[in-house]
Amino acid sequence: MPKALIVAHGQPGDPGPQQAAVETLAAAVARHLPDLQVQGATLAMPGALDVADDATLIYPMFMAQGWFTRSELPRRLALAGANNARILPPFGADPGLPDLCRRLLEQAAIAQGWPIAQTHILIAAHGSGRSRAPFQAAQQMAQDLAPLNATCGFIEETPHIADAARNLPPRAICLPLFATRAEHVTDDLPQALAQADFRGITLPPVGMATEVPAMIAASIRAAR
Repeated sequence: MPKALIVAHGQPGDPGPQQAAVETLAAAVARHLPDLQVQGATLAMPGALDVADDATLIYPMFMAQGWFTRSELPRRLALAGANNARILPPFGADPGLPDLCRRLLEQAAIAQGWPIAQTHILIAAHGSGRSRAPFQAAQQMAQDLAPLNATCGFIEETPHIADAARNLPPRAICLPLFATRAEHVTDDLPQALAQADFRGITLPPVGMATEVPAMIAASIRAAR
C-alpha cells in the first residue's frame, strides 16, 4: 500500500508526547485516505523517520517553508535511507489556511459577542534566527486576513509576543500560528501574554482545528 508520513518538529527534551500527538493526527488523516497508509513522525523522536522510503510522500506539519523543511528534513530523510522521498509543501502553505483562520476568528468573536471588524487580532508565531520564512509566513497571514486588524508577535525574534500584546484592548483574540500544541504554545505563549497583561482571549493552535485532518488529506490526495 502507498505510504504518507506526516512529520512534525517534536520536542527534543521529551519526544514521547509529541510523537503520540502526530500519530493521532496521522490516524485522523488516514480516515480520509482509506487506500493509503498514513503514519506520523517527529524529528525529535530517534528512529521515527526510519519508516519512510523513497516512495513515501512526506507531509511537513510545519508553518513555513523554512530551514527545517528545506534543509534539515531532507538531510534527516537521507540519513534514514529515504533521500528520494517526495516532500510536499508544509501545512502553513496550504491555500485553505487563511480561510480556516478567518473562520476560527469569526466563530470566537461571535461567541464573545464581539463584532469581528472591531476586534484586534494578535497572530502569535514562532519566528526564527535561521530563516526569514517563518516571519514572512506570519506577516502574509496578517495580510490575508485583511481587512481584519491583525498584528504579529514572535517567540524567537522581534517584535516579541509580549511587546506585540502589550496595551492591546480587551477586545482582542490571540491566534497561535503553530502546527502543534508543544512547549511554545503551552509555556512560552502564556508566559508572554501574562507578561503583557493581555486581556483578550487565546485560541488553540491552528494546527489543532477539527478541519485540519481533512485539509491534510486533500493535499496528499492532490499530490498523488
